[in-house]
Amino acid sequence: MGSNLARNLASREGNTVAILNRSHEKTDALVAEHPEAEFVATRGYEEFAAALQTPRTAIIMVKAGGPTDAVIDELVKVFEPGDIIVDGGNALFTDTIRREKAVRETGINFVGAGISGGEEGALTGPSIMPGGSDESWVTLGPILTSIAAVAEGEPCVTHVGHDGAGHFVKMIHNGIEYADMQLIAEAYDLIRRGTGKSPAEIADIFAEWNRGELESYLIEITAEVLRQVDAETGQPLVDVILDQAGAKGTGAWTVKSALDLGIPVSGIAEAVFARSLSSKPAQRAAAADLPGPSAAWQVQDADAFVEDVRLALYASKIIAYSQGFDEIIAGAEEYGWDIQKGEIAKIWRGGCIIRARFLNRITDAYAENPELVALLTAPFFREVLVEGQEAWRRVVAGAAASGIPAPAFSSSLSYYDGLRADRLPAALVQGQRDFFGAHTYKRVDRDGTFHTLWSGDRSEISAVDTH
Repeated sequence: MGSNLARNLASREGNTVAILNRSHEKTDALVAEHPEAEFVATRGYEEFAAALQTPRTAIIMVKAGGPTDAVIDELVKVFEPGDIIVDGGNALFTDTIRREKAVRETGINFVGAGISGGEEGALTGPSIMPGGSDESWVTLGPILTSIAAVAEGEPCVTHVGHDGAGHFVKMIHNGIEYADMQLIAEAYDLIRRGTGKSPAEIADIFAEWNRGELESYLIEITAEVLRQVDAETGQPLVDVILDQAGAKGTGAWTVKSALDLGIPVSGIAEAVFARSLSSKPAQRAAAADLPGPSAAWQVQDADAFVEDVRLALYASKIIAYSQGFDEIIAGAEEYGWDIQKGEIAKIWRGGCIIRARFLNRITDAYAENPELVALLTAPFFREVLVEGQEAWRRVVAGAAASGIPAPAFSSSLSYYDGLRADRLPAALVQGQRDFFGAHTYKRVDRDGTFHTLWSGDRSEISAVDTH
């Protein structure tokens, strides 16, 4: 991804790109393979710094954690006040906050920039989410704009906010990506088990969905993956691939941060947990003979069922985005970032993995009501949920009755029902907490905080106002 980003930068008029790699062989190979880029190959940090015009801009694309810190330490030694160091990797946003504070003391600008689009996007135009200071954006803005994807005539880059804001938003992007991928996988699994259709036939269904309101990069590539045939066995490639999904940590970071912020992101969390479950072969093997339902799902009308799954997928995707934006709002409040929610949806329209048609609807929703309490309550999304909720319930109920795991669909529906419930069983939880820990509770009929003097004879319970 780093080499493709360098090629993208070099292809833009006026950009001179110096490259430095720990392995000189990789540097030489890149220069030899792409002479049109006219890279300036360097062998060390001093040579690298000398090759750049001031204010210098260095973009780091290395493994998160210690390797990133090591590169920053070396660049700080050879850079000057006003220069810019950009971390374009998937860094934990709290690390970015720490690094920005430390580097700022030297007079050098440090920018954490989320970059989405994979290897192809890095070359042809990614979605870019930079944080950092206002000063750094003056220099960095034109550079990043020159290489970013363009959607509907607008570059997919914006100054997200200060210090760790860019990496925070990229983290949420990846969390939504986890949910989106899991929901699509569940939709595929439900259709295959429910109708007996082949992967190639299901590919046609996804291709058709991609011509409608579900149009997105992930739906598009799903059709391509399902059409692929393994050259060695002649089987659908999806049947040859081991059903154990890997993860690189950003999904887990999204969930951990949501827990710290007190934001429910159940759809995203279930997607993360689904990957974890898939990667436990010993446990899965041990549980393989546990009892399940007596009969498999018997779908009477395949077309109607496929439409139900489409509606359930659309509704569940809305939940994932709504939960992601809830976390963005909470993070901005916690860390003092002025994040423009509509602008984030705009820069996700092109280049990034979760680019989708309805991102414009998110921008419109926040433009109409910047103080929107929950994205799913915006008029457009409300109508989608009204249209799809009965199908959503049929799919989730049928999956449960047939023993087909659909954790992201199910948790998304539970979240939806939890939000719209007029009363939740949390009242009982508060009573339990007060019983065993004197944690107190509030009442519906008057202000104040209360504690009950619980006794063996429940008729003698009395309340104490601790307000």
